[in-house]
Amino acid sequence: MPPIPEYTTAQRAIALAVHILTASGVAFGLLALLAAHERRFTAMFLWLGFALMIDGIDGPLARRMRVKEVLPNWSGETLDLVVDYLNYVIVPAYALVLSGLIPAPLSFAAGAAITITGALYFADTRMKTEDAFFRGFPAVWNIVVFYLLIGKPSPELTSSLIIMLCILTFVPIPFLHPFRVRRLRYLTLALLAAWTALAALALAYELSPPPIVWFALLSIAVYFLVAGIFRDRQA
Repeated sequence: MPPIPEYTTAQRAIALAVHILTASGVAFGLLALLAAHERRFTAMFLWLGFALMIDGIDGPLARRMRVKEVLPNWSGETLDLVVDYLNYVIVPAYALVLSGLIPAPLSFAAGAAITITGALYFADTRMKTEDAFFRGFPAVWNIVVFYLLIGKPSPELTSSLIIMLCILTFVPIPFLHPFRVRRLRYLTLALLAAWTALAALALAYELSPPPIVWFALLSIAVYFLVAGIFRDRQA
């Protein structure tokens, strides 16, 4: 049996700092929740944007610093799921309930459906395929609510979309992971960068962007939706 490697205090401190960075996403989620409570949805998405930036860098940092090996008693995967559930599910569900897009009490039913299906999805150990696609709708309700607050569809259409996505959570259709899927990676990253710029522009317009920005956001969303469905043709 190989000897267990010893790590320095500095290495342990750096590994712990990476975990703290990941956990700080919860603080941004709390700020987003407070903004949602006050119906300041633009501010809510700004705070969620900061949390997303952390989510994008903490994984590569953790792998580079070998955090899993240095601090084996702390699960970065579990911590990441806790942060994601708050920011991807709880905050947007709460915002949806308060948004007026669906009249009460149906808004609570929609929020409850989102939180329940989201919890079940994050608990599913099969949530990713072997080639790093998500299996089923990946509970990115922050993105869904972002589009809903811009488009402001009818209550009937909003409800139908939520029902459909809740069902798709449990349907083994592959959905694209923007960072880990290797196929068409450069195109995906370019579109992700474009989406980020367009989303920031939409926030600058207080979620009422010009039609061309809205059309571009919808077009990029279509790419991310169909990329998983047609993944076998991308080989």
